Formats: sequence, C-alpha cells, structure tokens
Amino acid sequence: MSTTVIVMGVSGSGKTTLAQDLAKTRGWTYAEGDEFHSRANVEKMRSGQPLTDEDRWPWLRSIAAWISEREAVGESAVVTCSALKRAYRDLLAEGNASVVFCELKVPDEVLQDRLTHREGHYMPASLLRSQLDTLEDLQPDEPGFRVRVQGGPAQVLDEVQSHL
Repeated sequence: MSTTVIVMGVSGSGKTTLAQDLAKTRGWTYAEGDEFHSRANVEKMRSGQPLTDEDRWPWLRSIAAWISEREAVGESAVVTCSALKRAYRDLLAEGNASVVFCELKVPDEVLQDRLTHREGHYMPASLLRSQLDTLEDLQPDEPGFRVRVQGGPAQVLDEVQSHL
C-alpha cells in the first residue's frame, strides 16, 4: 500500500525542507503545495491579504486530486500543505486512505524570524498571525503525528522517519 505524507504547518515551519528531504530519503514523489495555488491566490498573499476558505477550497481540491492520482498507481508521495483547519485536512484525506499528516510545530518567535529573513517567497511575514490564528492542531483521531521542530533538518527528518 502506498503512503502519502502531508507535511503541514504555518508558513516558515520548514515544510518544504522536510518534505524534500523525506522524499529524497524514501525515493518517493514530491510536490510543493504552493505550486497548486491559483495566480489570484498568490497575488492576494503577495499583497498581504490572507486567503479565505473560499480561496483555499479549489487549491485543496487540486492537492487532493494529485494525491488520488498517486494512490491510483500505488505511488508513495510527500506533499506540503499548510492544512490549517480540520475541515481542510478532512477534504485532503477523504477517499485517500494513504494520507498521513505530519504537523510541524515551531515557536512563534522562530517562525517570525524565519519569515522576516526569508527571500524569494511571496508569503509576507505580516500574514503569519492570520495563519497562527486559523491553525487548528492535528487531533488524536486524525491520521498523523506532530513533530516539534528542534535542532537541524537531519534531526527533524530522523524524528519523522521514526513515526513512519
């Protein structure tokens, strides 16, 4: 059976770094969830406006369809997605038995510092608060686990691997 790890968390939590490392280590297919956003969503975030649920639903459906395609051919995969709300995660997992969520938890001050110094990304640090306010932590009845991001990328990867 295939496995699809959705690396979730707010902007700046290290989703991309972990997902790329996990995909490379496991030999799995990788997708960057940000690439599924519409041009309108990207421009909205770039201008400092937080996305609404209405903005996010088509994006989430695109990611869910990508997961379904991987499952259909028995391919294991890793994809990044903030997956901030339970309803979003329910949509991603619906009909996709392979889904396992990996929630990255990072102290707020570390996130702020990362976003303030990050280059080449459309998501401004000013939107961090809206993401933190929207975030609903992964619940015990959801498929997945939480990882406190401490140490370097190799340590985080090792912890994730231990959960898988």
